[in-house]
Amino acid sequence: MEEGSTEEFLFKDQDFSSELLRQLNALRQSRMLTDVTLCSGGFEIPCHRNVLASSSPYFKAMFCNNFRESHQPKVILKGIDADILDQIILYVYTGEIIISTENVLCLLETASMLQYTKLFEACSTFLQDKLTPGNCLSMIRLAKALNCQSLNKKAKAMALKCFPMVASSEDLKDLCPTELLDYLGDDELCGEEEQVFEALMVWIRHDLQARQGYIQELFKKVRLQYVHPTFLFHFIANDSLVQSSPTCRSILESARRQMFSLYSSNTPDIKPMMHVPRRYSNQEFLIIIGGRKDSQQTTRDVLLYDDKTNQWLSLAKLPMRLYKASAVSLHSNIFVLGGMPISNKKSLVSGNIYIYSLKLNQWRLIEHMLVPRYSHRSLAYKNYILSFGGIGENQEILNSVERYDSVYNTCERMANMPVAVLHPAVAAKDQRVYLFGGEDIMQNPVRLIQVYHVSRNMWFRMETRVVKNVCAPAVVIGDQIIIVGGISTVPFLCSYQLWTDEKHLAEYLSWVISFSQYLLGDEFPLHARKQRALKNAVAVHHHFSTVCAEKSILVITVMLL
Repeated sequence: MEEGSTEEFLFKDQDFSSELLRQLNALRQSRMLTDVTLCSGGFEIPCHRNVLASSSPYFKAMFCNNFRESHQPKVILKGIDADILDQIILYVYTGEIIISTENVLCLLETASMLQYTKLFEACSTFLQDKLTPGNCLSMIRLAKALNCQSLNKKAKAMALKCFPMVASSEDLKDLCPTELLDYLGDDELCGEEEQVFEALMVWIRHDLQARQGYIQELFKKVRLQYVHPTFLFHFIANDSLVQSSPTCRSILESARRQMFSLYSSNTPDIKPMMHVPRRYSNQEFLIIIGGRKDSQQTTRDVLLYDDKTNQWLSLAKLPMRLYKASAVSLHSNIFVLGGMPISNKKSLVSGNIYIYSLKLNQWRLIEHMLVPRYSHRSLAYKNYILSFGGIGENQEILNSVERYDSVYNTCERMANMPVAVLHPAVAAKDQRVYLFGGEDIMQNPVRLIQVYHVSRNMWFRMETRVVKNVCAPAVVIGDQIIIVGGISTVPFLCSYQLWTDEKHLAEYLSWVISFSQYLLGDEFPLHARKQRALKNAVAVHHHFSTVCAEKSILVITVMLL
């Protein structure tokens, strides 16, 4: 070796720490060099102060400060099970402990008290793996008491996600009023408002004498705007406890006025929270109903597109093949009205009204229109569905308007349109329904805007050279009505043009998801990435209907082709 040169080698014994612990535990078990005895429930455990102080901030504070325990030969730990304490001391000396369903709760509580953080988190992880809708509420209470944030977060997420099952558990009845108010008022609660009402009534009736006084505050957590009107007026309004509360009756009356008032879109005495859907319901879907794919026969297929996953799913098929029916979304359901049935027999115009439930994935016939029609336009307004014009049974163009009441399942005739047109762009805004353009029976474009005042049941007309579109969809975004193309060379937004470099935007369907507008149809002159993806996914469907629907409520009703 050269003079002045040095060579170094770092030796690290991988087993040294574990062997040291093993020897320390052997000394403890032999009561050698132990200098303190922990006592619990008459059981004594000899230990080394330095080992305990090194393992826990709790013991370090106890033994390294001028507390009396730092000099006492015996330290009594109150409120700790002797067997649990013995297991934790064994964990301190070996780094190992068996966590089971029998000891996890006591271990969690004791680890929290003695400040063994990793053991505390291990117990929390164990409990998180054992979470069920039946125990998540009690786990939330435990986690809050012990300040276990990870357990609280996961238990709360399960309680919110699995609300229908949690609501049927016994733990719900044991919640205190504040806990129930926080739970039912959470925006993330994944449940229908009907279920929220039923849950709070179960809680109140579990101890009626003590809890009846909380009905006013709890009832405010039910977002009545998103309760189906039938349930609202047949069940909630007739509940004896609701009727016994002046506050609840006042809230009900406000909700009723908002649902059925045709004069104002805002009811000042309903708090803003009642206008806010729970966040789980905000996911939107595009649903395509029927139509013709390429040159094939009219189909009964119903397809759902999720723009977040860019996936298409097949839903329950239409009860029959329908040509140029209309469809709208209302109360979390889809309604298909009229159309021309396609069969081997002579086709008759249909007046059927079908309803599709997203929850049940099934269709059923609920009512018949006053006048069978196809090539008409329909839109949802409050609790009603308005249908305009179309072609009747004798192939005559109709100027009639009818209104379907979704609460009472009845149809009513409304004031006739000034001019009978086919395929206008239709949108509702501020108590008025606007019909833009369309065509007459000779397929001539109609340069006309017809305005229907809903509350007055009256029509107004405005002739304009700007409007010249047929088969154009219209959507409402904010304070604007956007009409996209159609068979026209004048795509425009209200009174001014958009996309003036594009021509002949033919037969587009348009929908709005999260305030982004999507197009789908026969031609694709607007080369957006999602338009191409959609075209590739479903090829081209002619004369089909679309609705933009959510899990629980409709944000924007999409106009139909």
